[in-house]
Amino acid sequence: MAFKNVLDRTHIIQEDQGSLILDGRNTPQNISVYSFALGAVFSASVFVGWYSETFSQLGVFLAALALFHELEYLFTALFNSNILSLDSFLINNGQQYHLAHSAAIIEFLIEAYLFPNYKSIKLFYFIAVVVGQFARSCAMWHAKHNFTHTIQYQKRKDHVLVTTGIYAYLRHPSYFGFYYWAAGTQILLCNPVCFIGFLFAMNKFFSERIREEEYLLIKFFGNEYVDYQKRTCTWIPLIK
Repeated sequence: MAFKNVLDRTHIIQEDQGSLILDGRNTPQNISVYSFALGAVFSASVFVGWYSETFSQLGVFLAALALFHELEYLFTALFNSNILSLDSFLINNGQQYHLAHSAAIIEFLIEAYLFPNYKSIKLFYFIAVVVGQFARSCAMWHAKHNFTHTIQYQKRKDHVLVTTGIYAYLRHPSYFGFYYWAAGTQILLCNPVCFIGFLFAMNKFFSERIREEEYLLIKFFGNEYVDYQKRTCTWIPLIK
């Protein structure tokens, strides 16, 4: 009888989690849908970037965007599985994030139609994107479980101050990486309007976030963080 009750409860749980997709829960089916969609976008975008003359830049941009979101989830899964969720993809990263990328695509399409000769991909344009992605991935790799996508207002027992690897040269390397990755995507697309808009928005966002985060890090680690602060830079324009 007890065994039958266990089977019944298991069946109910399986039914509860079984067929629903895109319901916001961190279930295997939702993870597979997100990953499949990102993989499909990446593959199609690489194809467009390689074979299309008119939309090659857009293809490379979308491939870089898909790869960014997949890597965010991957590194969180590797080192922070206890807080892993669908939000770890950073796809649901706020309305402003989606509006910014939509504006970038619209600007590219309008300018590609009006000034087709102006839109041409060059290897140099892609450097900032690669450097930015590399820096952010290195930051997540070296920080391991100490890296989170959200500001932590209480110090965890296993939280340590990371000052080695890329952190020995950059303070907030994940922010540095995203800043230059995002700016690089607009250089890649040859989007002058969105390039300026992205820089303005990111400087405002990161200046406020870094100020708040460093206040908390000084609270957590005291003079250890103050000393680290003195010997490192963010290398983000207008942010010390």
